[in-house]
Amino acid sequence: MSKKFLTDVIQQSTDMTGVAAGRLAAEIIGAIKAEIVETGRFSLPDFGSFAVRETPKRTAMNPRTGEKVSVKAGATVKFKASPSLKAAAFAGAKKAKRKAAKAG
Repeated sequence: MSKKFLTDVIQQSTDMTGVAAGRLAAEIIGAIKAEIVETGRFSLPDFGSFAVRETPKRTAMNPRTGEKVSVKAGATVKFKASPSLKAAAFAGAKKAKRKAAKAG
């Protein structure tokens, strides 16, 4: 999903201009980022949740040289899909598989 995709959906479902829809999409993305920064978590019912996870300091290997490299601790955002999103994705995958089997 991209900002343009969100802008197009907003523009199609409302009477907004493209510029106004783009600003609204940017504001929505900004609000989600702000919530994750403030609370470390953001969730949308029937979609899923985003949570900040800390990554520990570790030693990794440079694949080109084989040299061991120290990687400092950090943080990442993990996504966990809701049960309804998982069910919809599974149904879509099954449908695509059946369609491919018919065509081939």
